[in-house]
Amino acid sequence: MTEAEAHSQTNNSKAAVFLRRLSTTVVLLAIVFFGLLSGGPLSIALVGGFVMLLNIVGLLEFYGMAKEAQSHRFKWLGLSGGIILIGALFLYLSMLADKWWEVGIPTMAKIAELEVNILAGIMLGLLIKRVLTHPSPSIFSIVGNTMLGVLYVSWLLGFILKIFFYQAPAGASFDGGICLLFFILVSKCSDIGAYSLGSLIGRHKMIPKVSPGKTWEGFFGAIILSTIVALVFAHYFGESKLGGMQFIHAAVLGPLLAVGAVMGDLVESVYKRDSGVKDSGAFFPGIGGILDLIDSLLLNAPIMYLYLRLVLFND
Repeated sequence: MTEAEAHSQTNNSKAAVFLRRLSTTVVLLAIVFFGLLSGGPLSIALVGGFVMLLNIVGLLEFYGMAKEAQSHRFKWLGLSGGIILIGALFLYLSMLADKWWEVGIPTMAKIAELEVNILAGIMLGLLIKRVLTHPSPSIFSIVGNTMLGVLYVSWLLGFILKIFFYQAPAGASFDGGICLLFFILVSKCSDIGAYSLGSLIGRHKMIPKVSPGKTWEGFFGAIILSTIVALVFAHYFGESKLGGMQFIHAAVLGPLLAVGAVMGDLVESVYKRDSGVKDSGAFFPGIGGILDLIDSLLLNAPIMYLYLRLVLFND
């Protein structure tokens, strides 16, 4: 086989994987869209259930990669802590907790207090577990690796719930479902833009030691497509559904989310490279794992939430 034929075969293989992942993403997004746009209790249940599924599978994949990297962790304790964190956030933000136990309306301070208390409880549980476990690896590694999984997967996923259930000021024309839709599409379109332009004219490698396939041309493709999608949303839904999002906001937020999506992908590439695995898991046979699909969302969710909190509704 000549070098040109080998290169062509590699490109075809990458294209096939990309198309499989894209089709899977489209199917998943269709489910998400239905949940976001259906409204009412069904919408709340679908979003909460979907985020919890991502959380559980994502944690299992993360701790699986840690095992492949010979990094010790308390797998089941970390998984339990992550489930408690997402479950508590969902009950509180959806106001089901107030309905059942009269804990009050969600506020920024109370949300932060809830997260800190749960994370502190997980940390204490891990420390006690290590004290009672003999023989055991270093406390620094086993506790640190376990907490990293909870923070990287569960805590970051929690921001998706915060976006969906965001309490906009009275009188604001804001729909949490449309906002979450905006966030997901702008973030995921960076993947499409990066692959499309990178495949056509990509020549200059970004960080070959981390992700050999990524190019600077693809990076700019990600920024271009994400920005276009953000501007389209601002045009059609800015005033009616996105709390008055202005064109200038979309023009800045689009590139920012594109960069965050690329960085999220690179972060997960480092996890996989250090673990010696090709995919984070096998949740989708022949495609990859959950973390392979949501890596761009994890780092972007806090960015989107901070935009809502500090820019759009900075009162």
